[in-house]
Amino acid sequence: MQRAEKVPEYWDVAKAELSAADSALAGVIARNEDPALSSKGDMFPTLVSSIMGQQISTAAARTVRGRFEDLVGDVNPKTVLSHRPEELRSCGLSGRKTEYILGIAEAWQSGYADKDWGGMSDVEAIAALTELRGVGNWTAEMILIFTLLRPDVFPVDDIGVVRAVERLYAEGGSLSTDEVLAKSQDWRPWRTVATWYLWRSIDPEPVQY
Repeated sequence: MQRAEKVPEYWDVAKAELSAADSALAGVIARNEDPALSSKGDMFPTLVSSIMGQQISTAAARTVRGRFEDLVGDVNPKTVLSHRPEELRSCGLSGRKTEYILGIAEAWQSGYADKDWGGMSDVEAIAALTELRGVGNWTAEMILIFTLLRPDVFPVDDIGVVRAVERLYAEGGSLSTDEVLAKSQDWRPWRTVATWYLWRSIDPEPVQY
């Protein structure tokens, strides 16, 4: 059964406020009105997709994810664990990423999914997620954005976000991490929404995790 997707309640308000405050971002939003960010409410497949997307391009991650879904079908701990590591690696996963995904599937079956994610602050959720092997800050931030729909997440280690900020605000010149973070302060408390449209400014295909 296909899960219904949830769009953040704050989305339209955030778009309007960002557009009023930032003319460059306003142009990106106007050119990419739909679709909005949405969540299926299932953290496990988003974690798996985020692991796949670590340190590779969005296009490459999309290819690997397609092969993986063709192999396992519905992405859940049971279907993942029903396949041998070499089968999962045949989708284009490294040995290390395969280990991470299998480890997360085992953790999910052991009750990790039952934590009170909704009751956690962003900092608490990131701390809990990064206890899982293979989950660093960037992967945890993808969960906050794509599953928990937190409104003010800014993944400064995401290369696509950095390139978008450089293109829109520095004429393509390089910016330091501190400079990118400083710019992101202009988008509080809606940095998740800004991030979504920064991604759209460099890739017409909406990011999915």
